[in-house]
Amino acid sequence: MIVRLSSQSARLTLVSVSVVLAGSLAYFSIRNARAQYLAVSQAPPGLDRALQLEPGNARNWFLLGHYWQYSLEQRDTARAITFYKIALSLNPRSPSTRLDLGEASETEGDLNSARAAFLQTKENYPISAEVAWRYGNFLLRQGELPAAYREFYRSLTAEPGRAAAAVSVCWRAAPEIQPILDSALPASRDVYLSAIAVLVRERETEAALAVWKRLAVLRPKLQMEEVAKFLEALVAKGDIADAREVWAQALSFAGISRPEDPAGSLIWDGGFESDVNVGFGWRIQPVNGAQVTFDAGVKHSGSRALRVRFDGTQNVNFGHVCQSVAVEPGSSYRFSAWMRADTLTTDRGVLFLLGTPGLPGTPPAMTREMRGTEPWTRVTLPLKTSKDVHLVQVCLARMPSGKLDNKIAGTVWVDDVSLLPDTLPDPVSGDARPVDPRKKERP
Repeated sequence: MIVRLSSQSARLTLVSVSVVLAGSLAYFSIRNARAQYLAVSQAPPGLDRALQLEPGNARNWFLLGHYWQYSLEQRDTARAITFYKIALSLNPRSPSTRLDLGEASETEGDLNSARAAFLQTKENYPISAEVAWRYGNFLLRQGELPAAYREFYRSLTAEPGRAAAAVSVCWRAAPEIQPILDSALPASRDVYLSAIAVLVRERETEAALAVWKRLAVLRPKLQMEEVAKFLEALVAKGDIADAREVWAQALSFAGISRPEDPAGSLIWDGGFESDVNVGFGWRIQPVNGAQVTFDAGVKHSGSRALRVRFDGTQNVNFGHVCQSVAVEPGSSYRFSAWMRADTLTTDRGVLFLLGTPGLPGTPPAMTREMRGTEPWTRVTLPLKTSKDVHLVQVCLARMPSGKLDNKIAGTVWVDDVSLLPDTLPDPVSGDARPVDPRKKERP
């Protein structure tokens, strides 16, 4: 719209009014910006000045109260409460202000006022994860565990990412997993996995197993890496039977079928057909001086074999391809593997070691070493477990050489590894007897 002014005085009046309005807007904008800038410091000098500029701004009063409640240098909770109450008089529905007021009142020993503040906030925001979380922590500190667990349940239902912290605080308050499972944790894959991770860090494998059983009922989709530390903790504690059950369930949940190993073999994936690198699968770790890969071109059977290529730069102490194998105490087994070598140098070759981690003073059983160049050759070894052995560690190894010319070069391939009870027929000879380890078998 165009306004036409007929006189000079009218035009001057309009200009004057415009200038005054513009100046006023600029003044208030600058003052507001200045107040916000000062409030950002969240320290008394800046906040006091911000309050002088904007005494009706509830956030500035909240920030001042927050400073006095949490200051490490000059904490004054009573003063914080005063400022929170002023902030609430200006903005009664601020959840942050009322929650902080509740915690400040609790610190001052005024539990009735604290509870009233939390309940009022819960009434205003009944589905807020943050409100339920902080009220739950208040109840936990008062020893009201069932009520606290109910609040945590509400919070985790809205925000499952809080599960680790919830399990941690609940466990410290009362280390009993069943009430926590029944009342505090929603039936959720992510919540249960977070709970297991916390309990594993606390070395509470029995409680972690209880959570796993709840998780298994859900039959969730998993990645094997998500249960790796849990399996390690179970094995480290000697809970081999539980570890095997968790391993089998985890494979199912991950959609992984067992590779085609010989019937009855205790080695998992003896043909190196899968990429599972956790639990009771092959554990392959990097090492200087050697490259561990898979080879689809040179193999004994299946689609590929394991290949270790030594680069000639190191006197490698190699033991970086291992598998933990659950065995029966006081039992007899036959170990076998097919190996091939190409120009392996030095006096120390590549072999398999079968050790007992639970009995560190017991020397490992060893196959013969592969050196130089050899075609696919079967190496074998009888194994007798003692009455205390429930786990055997099978490792492809090369011990360091003590010779001057000790930097190993060359390549070794491994395929079709198995560990069979000696009551089962041998997959090559058909005999149910231990194979003579001194006898070389070629395809």
